[in-house]
Amino acid sequence: MALLLSLETSSQSCSAALHDDGVLVASKVIETPRSAASQLAVMIDDIFQVSNRKPQELKGVIVAAGPGSYTGLRIVVATAKGLCYALNIPLVSVNTLELMAYQFLEMDAVKKYIKDDNVILCPMLDARRMEVYCALLDHRLNYIEPVQAKIMDDESFKDILESTTVFFFGDGADKCKDMIKHPNAHFSSGLIPLASSLGVIGYTKWEEGVYEDMVSFEPFYLKDFLIKKPNFN
Repeated sequence: MALLLSLETSSQSCSAALHDDGVLVASKVIETPRSAASQLAVMIDDIFQVSNRKPQELKGVIVAAGPGSYTGLRIVVATAKGLCYALNIPLVSVNTLELMAYQFLEMDAVKKYIKDDNVILCPMLDARRMEVYCALLDHRLNYIEPVQAKIMDDESFKDILESTTVFFFGDGADKCKDMIKHPNAHFSSGLIPLASSLGVIGYTKWEEGVYEDMVSFEPFYLKDFLIKKPNFN
């Protein structure tokens, strides 16, 4: 049996989950913004207690590697590496936008619409102001356009919408509803990346031995983090 811990802190929410051979054992979600620093370790302890399992039983740790919140990603990778080093177990990462696309496809309400190749998925994470982190994928999770930071306006995705139905989802999509008005654009609200789904995708990578190098692995920040000096003039 392979007990894996999954950790997700890319967005405003924070979640942790335990899976045994890809089957969910326990999970916890906190949707309070910027909660990763204070709550992640507590959540991990809680799900071990609830499931009556021990960290020493772990065979690997899975993280949602980004893009997303700089602070959240930095905390989750540091936490995951600490566990992996201490327990001598591998680290697995999953792109956060791929995770969101997988979750979208698993929703019963949308399964009937995803029947052919003439449908594109566009997971979006809010990157502040009118910018989003996004990607375009088909219903087999193959990339059509790579992950990018994109400033949205009323011309965004216009060319691809002329010929294809596009489903937009995630907290980044919520602020684009009033901007993208094409009839082929469909919006789904409420989807957040979750560790309970991350463990399913990550288990497949774990089985295949797709591990990260513990020394060189860093979160997928996508953009450089800039610290602005205050102007006292």
